[in-house]
Amino acid sequence: MDLYQKNKNPTDYSAGGRDGHGKATTCPDDRLDSGLDSLKDDELSSLTSETEGLRISCREEPGDGLGEPWQLQRTEDGDTLLHLAIIQEEKEYAFQMINLSRHSAFLNIQNYERQTPLHLAVITEQPEVAECLLKAGCDPQLVDDHGETALHIACKRGSLRCFSVLTQGSPHMLPSILLRANYRGHNCLHLTCIHGYLSLCESLVKLGADINAQEQCSGRSPLHLAVDLQNPQLVRLLISLGANVNSLTYSGHSPFHLTYGRHDTGIREQLYGLTDRSLRELPESESEDSDEDPGSEDEMYDDIMLVGQQ
Repeated sequence: MDLYQKNKNPTDYSAGGRDGHGKATTCPDDRLDSGLDSLKDDELSSLTSETEGLRISCREEPGDGLGEPWQLQRTEDGDTLLHLAIIQEEKEYAFQMINLSRHSAFLNIQNYERQTPLHLAVITEQPEVAECLLKAGCDPQLVDDHGETALHIACKRGSLRCFSVLTQGSPHMLPSILLRANYRGHNCLHLTCIHGYLSLCESLVKLGADINAQEQCSGRSPLHLAVDLQNPQLVRLLISLGANVNSLTYSGHSPFHLTYGRHDTGIREQLYGLTDRSLRELPESESEDSDEDPGSEDEMYDDIMLVGQQ
């Protein structure tokens, strides 16, 4: 029986990150059903009875913590009872299950969207649960089906409390997490820039994030992203933190190049004096560089054979 209902939002918020009122948008494809109202009476009763019996049914003999009946149960979406307790914000039951788990393997179980309990704790804004999971030994490096760790999600959502718990709770793993890009090619710093969270951007840089890291799609640095999104405060912050104004995308464009045709002249003025002279003018297109006759392209391919005919 399906013990919960999911509320999916297929909207893609990958670019821009803010609505018309300047409010940050939410993460794409996150399951945000965390209210008890979404459960039918019989489903809620079933979840309650399962969790209330945890302490009674738990075996006393030592084991790996993966053989208890309540730990083996899964919904049709691959969720454990711990996933469900977190989704429904039943913190007391979640803490009880975490404390009863003698092996971190149970805490790292991923559902069919590859979400761990830690992912769900961040999505549902429960930093206390996230902290408890980290102390119990869960792995913060695991990624969901978007290639994102729990920290990626906290950065996209601008969740200051979860961000603080995740960065302080596993300092030895933090460098590798900060380097990791999701399946869109964005690391945590890129995500905070895209969504315009200035304080998180500054915190990430101070924690060791590479301020000049290139996102994997087109090679834009955080400064490129800030210019692209026409965010003068973010541009100013990144420059003050040491961003390289002469960094180039894969196509050879500097941050200043991205100011052409944009409405914010303040950003253009900020970058003009700092940018190398050679990187102020837009690179010429291939067509402008070429001296070939318009018909030369046809001449290049005049020896193509089609079905045996020239």
